[in-house]
Amino acid sequence: MGKQFIIKNLGKCIIDNPRKMHGAVSDEYIPINVSDEFIKACGTEAENEASTLYFQEAGPREKIFFDPAKTKVGIVTCGGLCPGLNDVIRAIVMELWYGYGVRNIVGIPYGLEGFIPEKYGHQLIDLTPDFVSTIYMLGGTVLGSSRGAQDFDKIADFLYEKGINLLFVLGGDGTMKAARSISNAVKEHNLTLSVIGVPKTIDNDINFVEQSFGFVTAVDEATKAIAAAHTEAVGMNNGIGIVKLMGRESGFIATHATVSLSLVNFVLVPEAEFVLHGEGGLLPALEERLIHRHHAVIVVAEGAGQYLMQETGQKDSSGNIILQDIGQYLQKEIKAYFKERDFPVVIKYIDPSYMVRAVPANADDRVYCGFLGRLAVDAGMSGKTEMAVSRLMGRYVHLPFELVTRQRRRLDITSQYWHSVLAATGQSHLKGML
Repeated sequence: MGKQFIIKNLGKCIIDNPRKMHGAVSDEYIPINVSDEFIKACGTEAENEASTLYFQEAGPREKIFFDPAKTKVGIVTCGGLCPGLNDVIRAIVMELWYGYGVRNIVGIPYGLEGFIPEKYGHQLIDLTPDFVSTIYMLGGTVLGSSRGAQDFDKIADFLYEKGINLLFVLGGDGTMKAARSISNAVKEHNLTLSVIGVPKTIDNDINFVEQSFGFVTAVDEATKAIAAAHTEAVGMNNGIGIVKLMGRESGFIATHATVSLSLVNFVLVPEAEFVLHGEGGLLPALEERLIHRHHAVIVVAEGAGQYLMQETGQKDSSGNIILQDIGQYLQKEIKAYFKERDFPVVIKYIDPSYMVRAVPANADDRVYCGFLGRLAVDAGMSGKTEMAVSRLMGRYVHLPFELVTRQRRRLDITSQYWHSVLAATGQSHLKGML
């Protein structure tokens, strides 16, 4: 039998579920056949396991743990913006209100800062169906967000003082780690409180999360920037369009947008270390491309090629190393290379990062966000805790925080997916691509 990923419960569920439903989901662990990529992502403990792993299925239970009349719910959004945040907030509020009859729902403003009112002065936001009814039309998050950690003991004290016993945390890898720390602090304070995560990241790099919400919308927006770069490039003799996309450690947006729009000649990602000069270098390949076609489009993930530049060692408020601007670096190196050869080129550099992450979710992501929000409520009301809800191989499941925070998911450059990327660009001859 494959490995089971155990979900923690606050206690026995004895209250009839008021949610109208056709058949409840049991707490049994269901088998899911996962790809080699996900087996590797499990870590060394599971590498020798069969491809079948066991997860708890998401969905409403016959009995619930929390009494809706006595339940107070908090919702917080943390980290960078992402399409779909408002959709998840709306789905959670609507399901709590109409599905379970919970009437006491508050939004924690500006991320973890909202738990420390004596320092930041933020006020809780009452969340009702009227308040959230049309927020899906907006980008960003109506609750606001922030980066960086706060005192988790103070957060536990705040939750106790406000009487919150069910907390939904929306955010990426760092936020899921913070949610895990909140869970630990809550236990140390002997509070009966459920912490449920809804994983969010444009980079699509959360461990065991097959696709994070907002990713499809981000790819759609990224393709618009690529199309614009292509138009600029073909409009000039020896025109070069460079598009820098989000992707600190993983190149999922860059590669997905590249495959979906066959206009890209070179895509550079953190997982594949490329070189600029010499045999298999990007610059000689770019020169060859311009000689024969007179234009080229380069897509680069923000975390690619960092080893080519001098690191500052500085960190942002989330503790991440501040990245150098690979897009500007490529511009400089390309200009110098072709100037030395008296080869005139025209370079257009597009960085749509903030436009990509600030737009409202598209139809596909809205549907996905609705499922995630409602299933998160089902998990929380049934007393699950220290877990996130996600979709894996087409099934919605519960994932323990320990699993989703173990490591960041990255592109497998030995996979068929990466070979499709190489086929779409024709760059397999570059050094470091295979």
